[in-house]
Amino acid sequence: MDGRRRRYSFCFALLALLLLALLALNLGVGSVRVTAAELLEALRLRGDGGTAARIVWSLRLPRLIAAALLGGALAVSGFLLQTFFANPIAGPFVLGISSGAKLTVALTLIAALSRGIVLSSAALIAAAFLGSMLAMGFILPVSARVRRMSLLVVCGVMIGYICNAVTELLVTFADDANIVNLHNWAMGSFSGIRWANVRVMVWVVIAGVSLSFLLAKPMSAYQLGEGYAQNLGVNLRRFRLQLILLSSVLSACVTAFAGPVSFVGVAVPHLMKSLFKTAKPLVMIPACFLGGAVFCLFCDLLARTMFAPTELNISSVTAIFGAPVVIWMLLRRKAGT
Repeated sequence: MDGRRRRYSFCFALLALLLLALLALNLGVGSVRVTAAELLEALRLRGDGGTAARIVWSLRLPRLIAAALLGGALAVSGFLLQTFFANPIAGPFVLGISSGAKLTVALTLIAALSRGIVLSSAALIAAAFLGSMLAMGFILPVSARVRRMSLLVVCGVMIGYICNAVTELLVTFADDANIVNLHNWAMGSFSGIRWANVRVMVWVVIAGVSLSFLLAKPMSAYQLGEGYAQNLGVNLRRFRLQLILLSSVLSACVTAFAGPVSFVGVAVPHLMKSLFKTAKPLVMIPACFLGGAVFCLFCDLLARTMFAPTELNISSVTAIFGAPVVIWMLLRRKAGT
């Protein structure tokens, strides 16, 4: 027990150090470099100073907070889905849930912008949540009828392709210049995040992750089998509904502000299980949140700086690092390790 606690403490400390280092790097590195002295001065001036202060407070700080929050939310959402389906490859992007959310957000934005209506952050999250639930409405009957992991994943990928194709058609043939600019969002990006968006996502993500903690005990029982969970008094129907709603809200929040972000919800929970050597929800929920924040901050740093001033979409970078993790996981399962 002491050895396990020491491992948990070490892993959490490691993730915290990585998070702090990446926060500092994301604030200082970019098209315009900000030295440590300028960064400290900018943080002290709260954006009322020179160019460095405005860059830090108006552009980089809301962006890095969003990347950390949304990355953590996406990883926790993936862990909840993997628990629900008892499937290590389940995730919002793989199952087409993020693509469904992207489609409804795009439809809502196009309808609003064509009429000169500016939507609130809450409206975007609501639209994304609707799309997530619609995609889940297709996935759940499929999961009840098929037992093979590969078939469920293929169905999810097909749903994602359909939603992505419709979204691309809508964005491509839009006439309004503001609507055409949705292309960057449709590919996934943390750019353009404002403080008003950050304030909304803070409350949504904190509420979603906190409620996930309340489900830690029934999740632990559910991981040992449905019969075991029922014997412990878990209401399976209500529990599953809660898992679906929480995972959908968290992934919808990500899609509403950043578009679809690939492989984070699949790769990060698996990496955290390998790092912590456990699948206990009380450990995995904070581990996934920190791991997702670290993963997305690292990928966003590369997206901004690798070919600056040209910026890559975040999904391309997360796929480069996340897809090999998924392949490795599948190969390990195939080998029976």
